[in-house]
Amino acid sequence: MKTIKVLLVDDSAVVRQVLMAVLSRAPDLQVIGAASDPVFALEKMAKEWPDVIVLDVEMPRMDGITFLRKIMSERPTPVVICSSLTARGAETTLQALAAGAVEIVTKPQIGLKQFLQESADDFIQTVRGAASARLRRSTGPREAPPPVEPTPASLQAMAKTTEHLIAIGTSTGGTQALEEVLVRLPRVCPGILIVQHMPEKFTASFAERLNSLAQIQVREAKNNDRIIPGLALIAPGGKHMALKRNGAQYHVEIFDGAPVNRHRPSVDVLFRSVAKFAGRNATGIIMTGMGDDGARGLLEMREAGARTVAQDEQSCVVFGMPKEAIQLGAVKEVLPLSRISSVIVSSS
Repeated sequence: MKTIKVLLVDDSAVVRQVLMAVLSRAPDLQVIGAASDPVFALEKMAKEWPDVIVLDVEMPRMDGITFLRKIMSERPTPVVICSSLTARGAETTLQALAAGAVEIVTKPQIGLKQFLQESADDFIQTVRGAASARLRRSTGPREAPPPVEPTPASLQAMAKTTEHLIAIGTSTGGTQALEEVLVRLPRVCPGILIVQHMPEKFTASFAERLNSLAQIQVREAKNNDRIIPGLALIAPGGKHMALKRNGAQYHVEIFDGAPVNRHRPSVDVLFRSVAKFAGRNATGIIMTGMGDDGARGLLEMREAGARTVAQDEQSCVVFGMPKEAIQLGAVKEVLPLSRISSVIVSSS
């Protein structure tokens, strides 16, 4: 068993103490150091480089975002953001994800020690998953990829029906991957439903960011929202999202419920509802992420006649969810991230 070396960077002594105790439960995880700010962290990293960094975003002397960008430009290393569950924290954390962080762990402002202890197993799994992430050196702001133009055939199909829809499920690495896909879409494309594993309060900010970058409309889903062409709805953090049908119209149901595959929202919940109510009038796409959420739901979509696509290993940050779906026989096509937008545009 390979030992995963972890460095903790947080200005709270309590957080550092609790996280060290949590990670010490796992025999394959070794905390090689804990620093109160990035300056101290860099001193420790000069002596021994970690496999994973657990990083707060608001700290003295150097903020977490500046530190993260420095690391990703010089020596890309998996970073798990440990951020407060606040609106301000959500916005800052999204900047961290855009800069290359692979995962978010939220910490409440009250009852922090108890929360971290109760979430120990999930936190350990998050660190393990982060260690397997494929990262690329950051070279500064990326140029927007060229847009995918709708073909005459797809425009004609969209004029005839608004029934076809796209369901996307993703997790670790998904924020960057979704941005790359959605910014390439033209205004004319099928309606899109997205489950991105993300805590509550973060999805609204994430949707706003994507909406500012894309030609299509992107927003956090609300109960009974209709699925219409040119609109992408993102499941709100902490809630499940399912497809419903009323006559010729599709809408979403947003509801509470127990986590499925350890997640709420769950990709399986979305995909299974799409299989039931849309059948062959849907395309299911499973993208980068840890675990197996979405694999069984995508299989149900394929069995219902839907087109099913998985992101390939080379372009995934973590080839967990797509791999599980492929092994289950749920996937008809395996494609690089650069071709996912074309799949959406050509679906009808």
